[in-house]
Amino acid sequence: MDYSRESEVLGMIATPSAEDQLDFLTKIQRLFNESDFSSTYKYALLISLADLAIEHGKDDSSRLEISNKTIAERFIELYWQQSSPYKTSKANESGVLFQNNGVQAAIVKSIDAFRQGNRFNSPSSAKGSKEYERLVAAVAATVAKQPINYLQNVGGATLPFLYERNSSSITLKNGVAYCLRRFQPLIQQLARNRWTDFIKRNTNNAPILGKKDDLNSFLFETSRKTLALVCKGLKEIYGNKCFYCNKTSSKLEVDHFVPFSLYPRDLMHNFVLACPTCNRSKSDTLAANIHLNKWVELIAKNSDEIVKIGNEVGISANLETTMAIAKWGYEAANKGGGSGWIKPGEYSNMAQLRSGQVEIVESV
Repeated sequence: MDYSRESEVLGMIATPSAEDQLDFLTKIQRLFNESDFSSTYKYALLISLADLAIEHGKDDSSRLEISNKTIAERFIELYWQQSSPYKTSKANESGVLFQNNGVQAAIVKSIDAFRQGNRFNSPSSAKGSKEYERLVAAVAATVAKQPINYLQNVGGATLPFLYERNSSSITLKNGVAYCLRRFQPLIQQLARNRWTDFIKRNTNNAPILGKKDDLNSFLFETSRKTLALVCKGLKEIYGNKCFYCNKTSSKLEVDHFVPFSLYPRDLMHNFVLACPTCNRSKSDTLAANIHLNKWVELIAKNSDEIVKIGNEVGISANLETTMAIAKWGYEAANKGGGSGWIKPGEYSNMAQLRSGQVEIVESV
């Protein structure tokens, strides 16, 4: 179904109806339950499309074209850490987890070979090099041939509800970007949980996994060692003060300003320093408007230094992308009447968010 196609024909770009959105979720459920998952590529594609819809889409039924190259770059970011050893074993000396039911996935092998042959510690630090462009081209070819080609095969038939294929890109159909934006946390959670389960069920991984119980963190989260380096770098910019309460603390921690539970991808501009009290209290809540204004001004002012830290520690840093994510998160909270965290025990009604405050985010 091409959501809200009639409205577009009539010259309007409306939002998908409640029935359209329910239909979309039903098809997503069918995709997870009835598709053949012989590798983790389809999960990676769903995660990538949901993220890119937030970063580049709109809250209406308009279509969204995404290049295979852009998707490939997101795949490289997703698989970068996963192409490093989880744990070595006698049965598998490399210690790299299998992402395919057969031989190792081609994308993992390509990234591993790139990392072995180059000095770069992250995709962001590798951008601009000829070697990285060749890696992106190779991954883009694999993505086009495999997950893009097969993702919409459901229950032994084709269910083309997400996108149309072009020569070097895909176009999300009417209303799909809106639905991906609306249901991104759910799709992310489902895809990541199924991805983790796939790794666990793969018999090739049994000798590597052992009894360790940190697989999900390894697959999708930044390591504590890297976060410690982020904390050190941010202290050089901001000093030893908590972003939220402005009190000096010797035990500052790295906090996701836009909560990781809402948008589970690490970006350097989204990190702030917080004291343990504020960090625990804020938890998975969006910060109130007073913090939003301060954060936007702070990261815009110090963007170059933040990018430098990201390149050094291997975390993607993009101010424009981070602002798009924040705008999406705060607009959704505004429409839903959510609460914004001010300080321990005190919240504000997010419905009071003024349009000008969203425009501040959009204008940076």
